Amino acid sequence: MDHPIQSLMQTAMSNLREMVDVNTIIGDPVETPDGTVILPVSKVGFGFAAGGSQIEGGDAHGQGQGDLPFGGGSGGGVSITPIGFLIVHGNNVRLLSADHQNQLYDRLIDLAPAMLERIQSLFSKQKTSDPPVM
Repeated sequence: MDHPIQSLMQTAMSNLREMVDVNTIIGDPVETPDGTVILPVSKVGFGFAAGGSQIEGGDAHGQGQGDLPFGGGSGGGVSITPIGFLIVHGNNVRLLSADHQNQLYDRLIDLAPAMLERIQSLFSKQKTSDPPVM
């Protein structure tokens, strides 16, 4: 025979399981007319608690304790926080953050490869244009 707390826990866990889906964390992709694919990204947190008690009853000889009164409860909670959008366009993948504090750093990281290429091209131009020193 199952204990009543098992039923409470199974009900709460099955309901939480229904809420957990990959589309909760990485949303459904949206394709724009120019071929860019945008995926919403979220941080998801789950919490769960269950508890119960049995109140002993019966007479002084221990009779009538087969079905003890049971009281219990369970609960769960979900927290969904948007992080940003994953943007895929051709061979480029970017994360557009929903947190405005990180956008400067993200932009600097996005621009770093282009800046390195420009610096390298400047040095290669200087090497070819400088006459040899005697």
